[in-house]
Amino acid sequence: MTGILYGVGVGPGDPELLTLKAVRIIKECDVIVIPTVDKATCTAYNIVRQALPEVEEKEVISVVMPMTKDKKKLIESHLLGAGKVEEYLRRGRKTAFLTLGDPTVYSTYIYIHKLILQKGYKAEIINGIPSFCAVAAKLREGLAEGAEQLHIIPGSYKIEDALTLPGTKVLMKTGSKLGEVKEQLKTLNAAAAMVENCGLEGEKIYKTLEEIPEEAGYYSLIIAK
Repeated sequence: MTGILYGVGVGPGDPELLTLKAVRIIKECDVIVIPTVDKATCTAYNIVRQALPEVEEKEVISVVMPMTKDKKKLIESHLLGAGKVEEYLRRGRKTAFLTLGDPTVYSTYIYIHKLILQKGYKAEIINGIPSFCAVAAKLREGLAEGAEQLHIIPGSYKIEDALTLPGTKVLMKTGSKLGEVKEQLKTLNAAAAMVENCGLEGEKIYKTLEEIPEEAGYYSLIIAK
């Protein structure tokens, strides 16, 4: 009997935002997959550990996903990761791949998910609360009202055209381009706010565009209107 892979969204950071379904699936799984070298440095794993301490009793395998735009390196890491996961599925193990936020939104998990399905194994997605929903709640704002549009934009790519779209813009993973993104928003006279490390240690809230710094950590998300 072959196993099954679950891509489990653990939410944006606050362990209380881990869903009941995610907790149940993790409890039922034999193996935990993390997208970093070890447990100590894995944000998703540490979120789960706070809500479910018994996760530390489970076997953990590491599938390293490099932070790069090099397509060749990405494909190699995805194939290697899927191969590791397949070994456990072949042995009939229930396996949970932990990922921040929701597995369907800019998640590294989805590449493994596709490869595992192509190999003929079962794979399911367990939704988590997306980071932009948690950030909006932290800012005490709605994301979209009435006929207002909502656009989710990867901030580390070319975003000039996307910023001119009507409605609310969510800028994820701005990374080292934060200063550049801030200048573009200023040019458009946009209203913007940002939360860094939402729900995590070191959380910072910037309620206006002027307050947003030129540099911030990887887990920084901007909402612009």
